Amino acid sequence: MKEQLSKLIQLQKIDSEIARLKARKVSLPGEQEQLRVGIAAAEGRFDERKKELEDLNERHRACEKEMQKGSESLKRSKSRLLEVKKNDEYQATLKEIDTIERKNSAVEDEIINLLEEIDRRNTDLAADREHLETVRKQGEEKLRLLEKDAESIDAELESIVAGEREIRDGLDPDVLRRYDLLRERRNGSAVVPVWNEVCSGCHMNIPPQLYIELRKYEKLHICPNCNRIMYWENRADEH
Repeated sequence: MKEQLSKLIQLQKIDSEIARLKARKVSLPGEQEQLRVGIAAAEGRFDERKKELEDLNERHRACEKEMQKGSESLKRSKSRLLEVKKNDEYQATLKEIDTIERKNSAVEDEIINLLEEIDRRNTDLAADREHLETVRKQGEEKLRLLEKDAESIDAELESIVAGEREIRDGLDPDVLRRYDLLRERRNGSAVVPVWNEVCSGCHMNIPPQLYIELRKYEKLHICPNCNRIMYWENRADEH
């Protein structure tokens, strides 16, 4: 029975590892998608701020053209002022010049504000570009590692499953049937260690005499609380 118990312990460890690897494999696509979403979001934010900067530059170019037209208009009005003979025309032209100067001044203020904003946005965009490159580089590196994980999991699973079959073949059919039934009903945990008289499956104390029997490895023992197969685990810290 000691050999059967030893094989059961090995089988439980292998099945737990298989379950862990399969769960890991299932979680990989989600992690990869999360990384891709993160990279795409950083790219989206950068593109959005780049577009805002392009719009500001476009507005600045429009203001420069408007300013140039305003300057030419002001120059023509001032030239015409020298040729005006009548007082009412003179006053009208003065008013026109005042209007143009006010408009030009407003455009000039907007140009100054735009230049300050463009300068600030350029600085921010440089930081955004650096941040994007970091996110992209780290994300692509993690994606590469996750791809590598997926490949290694497949190879590891293939190797472990082969070992599992070998152990199963060496187990008594009744013992194996009992193990599979327990594993199905106990969320994958059929064989559990016990130390300090505590079952690690249900974390309940077991009777002292049962604990003594466990240490002999002479027969299979079932936890009186959770019905799992128990074995004594020799731990250095036990007292």
